Amino acid sequence: MRVVAAMSGGVDSAVAAARVLDAGHEVVGVHLALSRSAKTLREGARGCCTIEDAGDARRVADMLGIPFYVWDMAARFQDDVIEDFVAEYAAGRTPNPCLRCNERIKFAALLDKALALGFDGVATGHYARIVDSGSSASGRRELHRAVDPAKDQSYVLGVLDEEQLARALFPLGDSTKPQVRDEAAARGFYVAKKPDSHDICFISDGDTRGWLAERLGERPGEIVDASGEVVGEHRGAYAYTVGQRRGLNLRRPAADRQPRYVLDVQPATNTVVVGPKELLGVDALTGDHARWCGQPPEGIVCVGAQVRAHGAEVPATARADGDRVEVRLEERIRGVAPGQSVVLYDGTRVVGSATISSAHLAR
Repeated sequence: MRVVAAMSGGVDSAVAAARVLDAGHEVVGVHLALSRSAKTLREGARGCCTIEDAGDARRVADMLGIPFYVWDMAARFQDDVIEDFVAEYAAGRTPNPCLRCNERIKFAALLDKALALGFDGVATGHYARIVDSGSSASGRRELHRAVDPAKDQSYVLGVLDEEQLARALFPLGDSTKPQVRDEAAARGFYVAKKPDSHDICFISDGDTRGWLAERLGERPGEIVDASGEVVGEHRGAYAYTVGQRRGLNLRRPAADRQPRYVLDVQPATNTVVVGPKELLGVDALTGDHARWCGQPPEGIVCVGAQVRAHGAEVPATARADGDRVEVRLEERIRGVAPGQSVVLYDGTRVVGSATISSAHLAR
């Protein structure tokens, strides 16, 4: 196979590219330039896609003896990920930009360009497994959790459809992170001890509230208790998300009675609603923009539901209806916000995902 290895400049994508090459494939390394003003140096472990990262990726490609290119996808990333992120927060939702990037950049824009240039697939350093299913004549490929639960990234890959999975390679899914770092060191890769990037890659200092304020401006409004009492003011409802407790700066006496958490963000009235922890629990989710890693489930099916990248999986039932899915959880979970994604599992297999449009207690 002719394979594009997406090389971020980190240890995971470096080892992934090496393993694909060792497997006998023809490999070309590609670094995605996603920022219109990439900084020369990373800020510790925050952010990615800097000029330094591109240089690290090139050095690994040189050691492997494979061609290396930088593909400029900054404009596409700006439109499909960053602008979407801003619009979602402005609408009172809490998006996950990593899922959008995987859906629209790495396994849409990148894969489409790779196929147009005659490549057969794309390899990345994600921790997830592709399993060839022998249970059907079609021989479908399934997306499964990685063997390392601490690094499993199947949640952020739950947006991939069947055709994209057919062209995807995840060489690290059967390894743990320490094994990957040891292998990188054994291969002599400079990035063997490079810190993992974290937080949101395009907000390098980790200050999401400040970053949003620069783009959306100050929009003063009221913070209202669930009882209807005004208990504070805010400078922008977009800075709050369901389940948040810190940074509310509530006025007394309401704040003294018991801790308050964000229950709802209402952009139409520019209001943030807070209340006691007990009101956060939900056991019913409605999702739209459903994406299935294979055929959509028929009828009501038993699944595991996960609503955060590193959150616990909760037993549930799900029913698909076109682009929508209804999920009923067997136990209440807290802090579920519209805009987050729910990813559904059958054992270790990813069934699909949807963007949460509402969360409530079942009646």
